[in-house]
Amino acid sequence: MLKTIARFTLVPAAALALAACTSSPTSTDFDKLTAEVVKASFQDKGIAKVDRLIKDESNSACWAADVAGKPIDEKLAKAIEAAEMKTIKWPSDGKFLGDWKEGERIAQSGRGLTWSDKADSANGGNCYNCHQITKEEISFGTLGPSLYNYGKLRGVTDPNSPASKAIVEYTWGKMWNSRAYTACSQMPRAGHKGILTEQQLKHVMALLLDPASPVNK
Repeated sequence: MLKTIARFTLVPAAALALAACTSSPTSTDFDKLTAEVVKASFQDKGIAKVDRLIKDESNSACWAADVAGKPIDEKLAKAIEAAEMKTIKWPSDGKFLGDWKEGERIAQSGRGLTWSDKADSANGGNCYNCHQITKEEISFGTLGPSLYNYGKLRGVTDPNSPASKAIVEYTWGKMWNSRAYTACSQMPRAGHKGILTEQQLKHVMALLLDPASPVNK
């Protein structure tokens, strides 16, 4: 009960503290207040831990730029991309593609990472929430570009050919850690953050690049 009361009194108490300042509150003051309110509003439950609220360098920099209403500094963006690029782990066996049928199932699933899920349960890719995947779909998110004909449009007729190497590696890297290519990308860092396993990523790669996949029909 006391913990609950503390949560509800945090906002007015903090606001009063700011109001009591001799000078006007700064953006730093408000940032600190916001962080305190958010932290007090969550608690560890199952596999969903409070540490998810901790920002890494890219999150902090991109958030600050967004609040300021202007693009992130170009030099800082390049530094973030370079650091994130180092986190990419390539397929342990050198093979990039799995089963596109499994990939479609993963891409169309938004399951996982909630407090009620088990730590060892498989997560979905939630790809449909931001992208169109096949032409048959009538409902899909538009935050990201359409993925329909992804491989076909990029000339990937044989994903294992030397000519396709660049796009295959780019696609893997983008899914592993999208911020290696765009500092403030909103695409989940599926591999880097452990959302999808290496094998799951291979399946989604096949969905995007296998000529037999419905994505490329």
